[in-house]
Amino acid sequence: QVQLVESGGGLAQAGGSLMLSCAASGSFFSINAMGWYRQAPGKQRELVATITSGGTTNAADSVKGRFTISRDNAKNTVYLRMNSLKSEDTAVYYCYCNARRYSGVQYDYWGQGTQVTVSS
Repeated sequence: QVQLVESGGGLAQAGGSLMLSCAASGSFFSINAMGWYRQAPGKQRELVATITSGGTTNAADSVKGRFTISRDNAKNTVYLRMNSLKSEDTAVYYCYCNARRYSGVQYDYWGQGTQVTVSS
C-alpha cells in the first residue's frame, strides 16, 4: 500500500508561482512514474505532468514552459513548480504514482488533492 501526501497548494495571483510537493510512503518495492493531474469544477481530471524514475518527463501543452516537474527518488517525492500562473490553472491538483509491490504487481495510487486557486 502507498500513501501520497501533498502539500503546497493555496492562493496565488495571476503571474505568480506556487510549488507543490508530494511524498510517497508505505510498503512497496519501487515507485515507477509519479506525476500530477488536476480537475477544475465541472471538468474531467486531466494530466498536468508526469516523470519516470529515470527522469523522463511529459507535460500537457497548456503548462509547457510554465510548469516544471521534478522528483527526488531517494525521498520518493515529486515536485511541481508552477510559474506564470493563469486563472485557468485553478483546480484541485492530485498527486499520482505507479508503484510495484513486492509481489510484482503494479498499482496506481492517488493523493487526496490540494486546491490551487489563481486570482486574476
